[in-house]
Amino acid sequence: MGVFSENLNTTVAQRVLKERILSSQEAVLHRAAGAWGVASSPPGELLDIGCGVGGGSIFWAQEHGVNVTGMTVAAEHIPVVNDLVRQAGVTDRVTTVLGNVHDLCEERAYDAAVAIESSGYMDRERLFSVAAKALRPGGWFGIQEHFVCRPEWTAFVDGYYKTRLGTLTEYITAAAAAGFELEQDEDITDQVSEFWVQSMAWTTAELDALSHGRHSPIDRNRLVESVLTHGKLFRAWRDRALETRLLLFRLGRS
Repeated sequence: MGVFSENLNTTVAQRVLKERILSSQEAVLHRAAGAWGVASSPPGELLDIGCGVGGGSIFWAQEHGVNVTGMTVAAEHIPVVNDLVRQAGVTDRVTTVLGNVHDLCEERAYDAAVAIESSGYMDRERLFSVAAKALRPGGWFGIQEHFVCRPEWTAFVDGYYKTRLGTLTEYITAAAAAGFELEQDEDITDQVSEFWVQSMAWTTAELDALSHGRHSPIDRNRLVESVLTHGKLFRAWRDRALETRLLLFRLGRS
């Protein structure tokens, strides 16, 4: 997901909607980089936990010259990430590894770690425990995630995204047990809500194109499901049934 500084007109070309969505996803990484001090003091070695297809790993390497290890649990991601890394010209700075972070055994190997919308798929106690071992003393762990504020929404969101979102209190408790202190907590919920509006507009435009005979790589039923679901998600974020936050945890130096 991404952040928007304002509500934008959606009666524009689909290409414009796509560009806005991509820009918003980069914007949230720029926001995190500033909040977590990456822009002013880049870590030497960064672990990107749940790197997906590598967008974040490439961002940290391209924008801030960081050496990144991107970890993904999906084998099919590896060749995709490697190809994108090559295209981005950062093969010397990004290494992709296949593995489950719950089984991570490295000790004091990284200056920092990030989990961008990936911690919701993980066991939080285990995640903070292995991150504490993998980080050098004084290292930090930056998390961008969505947090449940109204439990009645949990089943719907978790069912759609196959995740297990938690509460902010759950994260803080698990982090403290592993030796982390919460150093920063930035609420970006209001800026995220517009993402769903732009996403719905793009998907509606794709459905409209299908009705006029244009091919789409996305199945029509999937597009319809997306429009309906994103409408519900917009209401959830607007009404703060869920919140999106940038969290920075710091490990003790002992």
